[in-house]
Amino acid sequence: MGRTTMSARRVLGTAAAVALAFGASACGSGSGDGAKSGGGFTYWSMWRSDEPQAKVLKAAIDDFAAATGAKVNITWAGRDIAKKIGPAIAANQAPDLWDESDDKVYGTTASAGQALDLSPVLQSQVPEENVPVSQVIPAKYFDMLPKDPSGSNHYVIPYEVVTNAMFYNAADPVIASAMPSPPTDWAGLLKVCDALKAAGKACIASEGEDPWSNELYFDYLLNGAGVNVARLSADKSGATWDDPAVLSAAQQVEQLVKGGHLIPGYDATKYPTQETNWTAGKAAFYMDGNYVTSEVAKQVPAGWKTAAILPPTAKTPDAGLVGFAIPKRAKNAPAAQKFIAFFLQKKHLSGISTTALNITPRSDIPAPAELADVQKALDAPTVRLGFDGAGGSWLPKVLNENYLDLWHGKTTAAQFVAKCKADQVSYWQTQG
Repeated sequence: MGRTTMSARRVLGTAAAVALAFGASACGSGSGDGAKSGGGFTYWSMWRSDEPQAKVLKAAIDDFAAATGAKVNITWAGRDIAKKIGPAIAANQAPDLWDESDDKVYGTTASAGQALDLSPVLQSQVPEENVPVSQVIPAKYFDMLPKDPSGSNHYVIPYEVVTNAMFYNAADPVIASAMPSPPTDWAGLLKVCDALKAAGKACIASEGEDPWSNELYFDYLLNGAGVNVARLSADKSGATWDDPAVLSAAQQVEQLVKGGHLIPGYDATKYPTQETNWTAGKAAFYMDGNYVTSEVAKQVPAGWKTAAILPPTAKTPDAGLVGFAIPKRAKNAPAAQKFIAFFLQKKHLSGISTTALNITPRSDIPAPAELADVQKALDAPTVRLGFDGAGGSWLPKVLNENYLDLWHGKTTAAQFVAKCKADQVSYWQTQG
């Protein structure tokens, strides 16, 4: 999987967006064909036709067409799809089915009441498996989502799950010596970093000009301290920043910086400089989404064994979803819903693991070997959105630059907290 939602704040990723024309004629003919065939539908996908997810979906579409006689008119739209869906809905030219990340589905359609409630899909049977969809897609992936105006959080049905973690090469003898077992607390992680430093290896590779990936440490530290980032960001008075747990998390970040545990030169590099240095063995850990394993597959040396840990204070893994959504006014919603259940069959969905080398929401589909650790983390009884769903303009207006100043050693933890509090008060005053 290329970079999508979770890292869109930084870079689109290895697969650049492809701008395709969504003409009225294509949509109209697709919907019309579906109506005539009694089971067809139009589908816009976020993937390019040459991406592995597209190959998995295409195979299932072919099987669906063969099994049902339905015609599926698909457009491999690329990452511009989220910019197209709103105008298409407004013009009554939207597809019957589309796929994207959960936050883009919510932000572009569900939050405005323009996404169909897909609860009926959860109640339907997975073909050939004699179980309802709700039995193979854990409820925890819906429970973490914000609700739409009708109170539903079933506006997206996931087929791929992404999480963020600290990735490393378990076959590296220096790392194995410094970390005979994963640390269980922050002091343990710092001890590992000290051992790596003594052995001449940087602890953490960091793209110093990217706030998002570096803020993940702070996000997980706040999670471990019981601080909800969404509630923190929503406090118009800024008083939540006075919680001692917030300062403690900032001080733990400061320990990494002052301890010299970030790769030299990190504060003046952009992606993918430090990702490349990490695969070259110049640093032990690289914080990113699990798609990173696919990105670096051709870079890592022979014998590399990808493993991952969460920051040891984390209580709950974060998760992002890629899945199906249906516009509320879709002309052929029943056929699209039928395909969703069809694709979630183990025999089809397994391709997301075996071909696309990513994680599915079905726990009975093993992740690729290099993602076994993060799949185990996702087996937790609950998951959460990264930053607890906080985002929008709050990140660039309040957190990002202040955090980079802390990450670059320009400010102390106390100064960082004070500046974020002041900027947050100003931010909410401008929001009306």
